[in-house]
Amino acid sequence: MSRPAAYDVLSLGEVLLRLDPGEGRVRTSRQFTAWEGGGEYNVARGLRRCFGLRAGILTAFADNEIGRLVEDLILQGGVDASLVKWVPYDGMGKRVRNPINFTERGFGVRGAKGSVDRGHSAASQLKPGDFDFDHLFGTLGCRWLHTGGIFAGLSESTAELTIQACEAAKRHGVTISYDLNYRPSLWQERGGFPAAQALNRQLAGYIDVMIGVLSDEPPVAGAGDPADIFATEDAKLRPQIEKLAAQFPNLHTIAATLRRVHTASVNDWGALCWHRGKFHRSRNYPRFDILDRIGAGDSFVAGLVYGLLVENDAQKAVDLGAAHGALAMTTPGDTSMATLAEVQKLAEGGDAKVQR
Repeated sequence: MSRPAAYDVLSLGEVLLRLDPGEGRVRTSRQFTAWEGGGEYNVARGLRRCFGLRAGILTAFADNEIGRLVEDLILQGGVDASLVKWVPYDGMGKRVRNPINFTERGFGVRGAKGSVDRGHSAASQLKPGDFDFDHLFGTLGCRWLHTGGIFAGLSESTAELTIQACEAAKRHGVTISYDLNYRPSLWQERGGFPAAQALNRQLAGYIDVMIGVLSDEPPVAGAGDPADIFATEDAKLRPQIEKLAAQFPNLHTIAATLRRVHTASVNDWGALCWHRGKFHRSRNYPRFDILDRIGAGDSFVAGLVYGLLVENDAQKAVDLGAAHGALAMTTPGDTSMATLAEVQKLAEGGDAKVQR
């Protein structure tokens, strides 16, 4: 009888220290709340804390007090940090540092704003060979690998490491999800959007579950107030998804969130999922009130992964993902504070009445 996998999910990505001024502005604040966050990490954190799966993070930190603070935050979230690579710190940050993300939430007509300091980060210097993927996937065992375009876009070496991780996961039968997550700042000196999409297309042949739609046009945030944004976005995305699925038959799931920004505090929210030839839509969350939108997409991915991995049901997956993402926007920080019961209730059409 084979031994059960040590991990349900491993995420490969960079983790940043987020400094949040709360209701104020970064430029005028004298106090900040510390959170941990990162596109790929947030998924593992959600899967562990909300959905109860065994999750670990593959990343690197400079070994100083900031790195140990981020480690402590990770451990508070229940994610296994034993696989973190610790790099000696030189006392100045000339060679290696820990990334810091100052992000204000925005309100009304003032949009959320981030100022990220990730130069020379330990994670951006990760390279092929830094992790023994055959040991992780073959000996310890892992059911799901999640990574994405933020980590792959940090440097040439992280792109190479992402390819190595996906090759090994595929070799060991591990399901791979990949969030396209394009960030212009990561690619402004390395070929911009076309270069990012070239890398994504190179990786697409390994992926089972893709988050976002791989296209030749940069993503554009929704704006305005059409009569039915959900129908409009849905109609636009379906042919793009079908085309992508035909190009990469290895993809069994393609999912995307539907968002229209009215103000920083009010969005339309929902999700669309294509799974093995059939489309599934979440419930719609029109004119949805937001406290902190950062990380909502990652919380969507966590719910989607849970629905596919545990429930084996694509409709439940997109419903749980959209509900988890919605709840994540009602609390501060990059990750959700929701319970599985709360996510399930909202996914099934629950409301915000007081619970006593």
